[in-house]
Amino acid sequence: MELTAGLLLSTFLLSLFALFVFIWSMSKDLFGSGLEAAKIIFAKHEPGRVEEPAATGTGLQALQAVVLAGSAAGPPVDPVELEERLRADRSSALVAGVALTFAVLWLIVGSIAGLIASIKLHAPDWLVDQAWLTFGRIRPIHLNAVAYGWASFAAIGVSLWLLPRLLKTELAGARWALAGGAIWNLGVLIGVVAIATGHSNGMEWLEFPWPAAVLLILGGALLGVPLLLTLLRRRVHHLYVSVWYIAAGLLWFPILYLVANLPGLHFGVQQAAMNWWYGHNVLGLWFTPIGLAAAYYFIPKVLGKPIYSYNLSLLGFWALAFFYSQVGGHHLIGGPVPAWLVTISIVQSVMMVIPVIAVAINQHMTVVGNFRALLYSPTLRFVVLGAMMYTLASLQGSLESLRAVNTVTHFTHFTVAHAHLGLYGFFSMVMFGAIYFMMPRIMDWEWPYPRLISLHFWLVVAGFAVYFVALTVGGWLQGLALLDAKRPFMESVALTIPYLEARSLGGALMTLGHLVFALHFFLMGWRFGPRRLGAALLGPARLRAKAAAGGVL
Repeated sequence: MELTAGLLLSTFLLSLFALFVFIWSMSKDLFGSGLEAAKIIFAKHEPGRVEEPAATGTGLQALQAVVLAGSAAGPPVDPVELEERLRADRSSALVAGVALTFAVLWLIVGSIAGLIASIKLHAPDWLVDQAWLTFGRIRPIHLNAVAYGWASFAAIGVSLWLLPRLLKTELAGARWALAGGAIWNLGVLIGVVAIATGHSNGMEWLEFPWPAAVLLILGGALLGVPLLLTLLRRRVHHLYVSVWYIAAGLLWFPILYLVANLPGLHFGVQQAAMNWWYGHNVLGLWFTPIGLAAAYYFIPKVLGKPIYSYNLSLLGFWALAFFYSQVGGHHLIGGPVPAWLVTISIVQSVMMVIPVIAVAINQHMTVVGNFRALLYSPTLRFVVLGAMMYTLASLQGSLESLRAVNTVTHFTHFTVAHAHLGLYGFFSMVMFGAIYFMMPRIMDWEWPYPRLISLHFWLVVAGFAVYFVALTVGGWLQGLALLDAKRPFMESVALTIPYLEARSLGGALMTLGHLVFALHFFLMGWRFGPRRLGAALLGPARLRAKAAAGGVL
């Protein structure tokens, strides 16, 4: 246990050192602070003007009326600044569009695999003629297709599209990103095929065999090149908090995945400790930073209103970096691991309340007074809901790490519900909202059928509500039954059947929502539907006319 325990302890000590670096840097005002720092994502005179490419013309007017609430609009935004933003959007359009296309394709693959796996939990004799359709293979296919296919490609696409906007320059090194994305996609494809044919490492989140893992590490490293090159060309005097989140996520993932996959290094109990060190960190140090980066950009951008407190946003970022690295150890409560390792994990899990509350206050206070905007903004509808789910998932995770709670929830469907609350309720919802905002700018074309956006939203919200509530209630009852020595083990299994059937119902609704989303996504890509003159179609000539009329890109 010495090597792995030493590695985990060193990362904890490193986070403490980083805490003192942060305190010093804040005293030197190296990260910016106050209202001016929060306004850096806006052009001059832009605050107070909404930006929502996914809204219809009528919806955009209603959204603007909600935000202004009777106040007069300020002077027009400088058309030169708007044209610079247009060039920035175009510089990232190809690479972001390719990444999002892969994301949507993997979303469908992962959703169908997940639905099959869910049905098998209460109908185990269904689809058993093929080995790759057995639960032991189809379930990890679902996990990896969703995590490294849908979620990771959505994170990559959103990150690379946001960087030029945040740094107010064109994206540099797009070819590196395209190469990295292609290698990453090949790795996911090889990994999924390997799992289907029975070649798996057998560890959750780390099922891909080493050849596929190498491709993800290499692809992830190449995806960091545009970040560094674009940072060198930045035209902003300080980095907005979303840049810190994106930079952290893009740099953390290859390191995390490399350390967890080093061959011949972790065995037995060491392997379990490293497995859950990685399993939690891929959620908290890869998906969470990108999801929060998107929320911190799209919520204020759609509303035309700076975030409530820029200093709180920095507190949330650095507290995440300091406290998250060891939280995975609480999955090993009761296992043959050092007590200090588990205790550190529990302490850090509870300390995560600090960044969560900081983010929750910031995002709620930014939206407060403008909740009616969710009626007219598809982007806000998804992103604000996702931000709320981040708060709920994180607070639930802190409670779940406590030994008294963990005793009941461990080895139950309650944990599965919690994991989906984070990766789906928070991250995927935010990514859906971000994609609805981005695609009209990427394609220079509006979403052809706005009603499909609403249908997608209500299908996934209703489906996820059924899914989460069923597994949470069923999982808790399962845990209580497992702890009752007077009840046979099979009783704890049988009582979950109605809840597992409800899970499949919820999963079916979510999958249907994903099919609607994918259909709409590709209809836009093929330029189907009516050509409307609304917020999205902003060519250079029309841009000047719109800016002169007081509009906004």
